[in-house]
Amino acid sequence: MVALFHFLSSAFPLSSFHSKVDSLQDGVKWDDKGLAVAIARNVDTGAILMQGFANREAVFSTLSSRKATFFSRSLSTLWTKGETSNNYINIHDVFLDCDRESIIYLGKPDGPTCHTGAETCYYTSVFDSLKQQEIERNRLALSSLYSLESTISQRKVELAEENGKPSWTKRLLINDKLLCSKIRLDISWHVVSVSEEANELCQTLENNEDRLRTASEMADVLYHAMVLLTVKDVKVDVLQVLRQRFSQSGIEEKKSRVSKKSEQD
Repeated sequence: MVALFHFLSSAFPLSSFHSKVDSLQDGVKWDDKGLAVAIARNVDTGAILMQGFANREAVFSTLSSRKATFFSRSLSTLWTKGETSNNYINIHDVFLDCDRESIIYLGKPDGPTCHTGAETCYYTSVFDSLKQQEIERNRLALSSLYSLESTISQRKVELAEENGKPSWTKRLLINDKLLCSKIRLDISWHVVSVSEEANELCQTLENNEDRLRTASEMADVLYHAMVLLTVKDVKVDVLQVLRQRFSQSGIEEKKSRVSKKSEQD
């Protein structure tokens, strides 16, 4: 894939921006109506937000405004996602596929993307439909990590209706001490309490255990950490923080956290 926006913004001065965009777009395989499929994807979760069509003007507008812009085939005009709802998709990069036949708008949405109010336009599972299950808008096409987050969030909602023996996830959600004991390394005077999950992950390195064992233990660490995030109502904020650190030295970032904490104290 070609990272179009990153390539343009980092390599060329603003004065030549228009000509460089034109040159790159000459290589796109537009259809007989001058259009190409344009897919908007969440930069943090990886979720597919929506699919539309774009022409040369729509792509140029997207690159220059950093707002996902498409071409409406029914109205024969450009439209920017969010121009009526204010739920813009703020562009971080634009990619072309290997054959230059389709486009990905990689961005951060300001709110729900779908006109129905759903987070994305993709919440209809064909497998669920075949099983004649009712379609739910919270059943989104998500990556494994975010499917897990969604499941944990659903368990939190179900706590109010709990009658029988709670599941392990629900037990963790209502018992902070139990949850933290699965995550935390607590060293206090001569008492050392090592997190079961984190310790077992480290043991796979120390004991030179196989890759599958390491993956299994890391899955346990991720799962318990994500339950804690759900308790604190923290969602994709974590990946956003990580993305913002990409261009920053880890050492400098640590120092900035120390200085901010000192100012607060």
